Amino acid sequence: MANSSNFWPRLALLAAVSVGMSAPAFAEGETSGTVVASVNGVDITLGHMVMLRDGLPQQYQALPDDVLFKGILEQLIQQAALAQSIEGKLSKQEEASLANERRAFLAGAALQTVVQGVVTDSALQAAYDARFKGAAPQTEYNASHILVAAEEEAVKLKAEIDAGADFAELAKVHSTDGAAAGGGSLGWFGLGMMVKDFEDAVVAMKVGEVAGPVKTDFGWHLVKLNETRIAAAPSLDEMRDELASEIEQAAVQTRIDELTAAAAVTRSDEGIDPASLRDQTLFSK
Repeated sequence: MANSSNFWPRLALLAAVSVGMSAPAFAEGETSGTVVASVNGVDITLGHMVMLRDGLPQQYQALPDDVLFKGILEQLIQQAALAQSIEGKLSKQEEASLANERRAFLAGAALQTVVQGVVTDSALQAAYDARFKGAAPQTEYNASHILVAAEEEAVKLKAEIDAGADFAELAKVHSTDGAAAGGGSLGWFGLGMMVKDFEDAVVAMKVGEVAGPVKTDFGWHLVKLNETRIAAAPSLDEMRDELASEIEQAAVQTRIDELTAAAAVTRSDEGIDPASLRDQTLFSK
């Protein structure tokens, strides 16, 4: 089924300008319930128009108010007439899709009420303290590597380095990953940012040491530890967006758990073939 939202700006907003409609003048005190038109006895309100305008692409929202008013009103009248023409005639697929859209909209509205006001300065500070206050200092590592496909090549290169060859120059010539151009430099990283076998090797090394070969899923590595440092904890301002998201997610999950636990849910999905999700012929049965 085509997405009708692709057609309306061109068919209604632009058409409305060409037919020379005039926007009605309302007295002071109109509300969202103020009726602006009626189609076969079904009212269209100013609130309907406001919400439609809010959902328009930016280029249409930038149009003058009188142009938008004419176009939006015409669009809603056209939509109402079309909608009424198909009432009671929707296919089973369309009925299911409409029910899903309504359910999703209501669920989204419920979630908006959940997160409203939960991100406060005190909540952010508490979340920040819970993560960083009293946390042990974390070490960061600056390392370089040479990555090759075969262990034999890695052993040969290690022997050359032990004999005095320059690690960075060998990396530029032999390493097979993107760090080769920079002499194999991987920059600074903390624990959990590298694959485990590589990380374990780095943690066990002394600054200036070259270790390997180390096997990972990427190949064989020679690893040089260039430097270490104690990582400074990020500031609250730096963490604000991440912490706010976590606070909202926690509030949402708590509310979902509360509502689903309190709901009378009866499941009858036992024995249904999961592959039936792909079966559009269900709607014809």
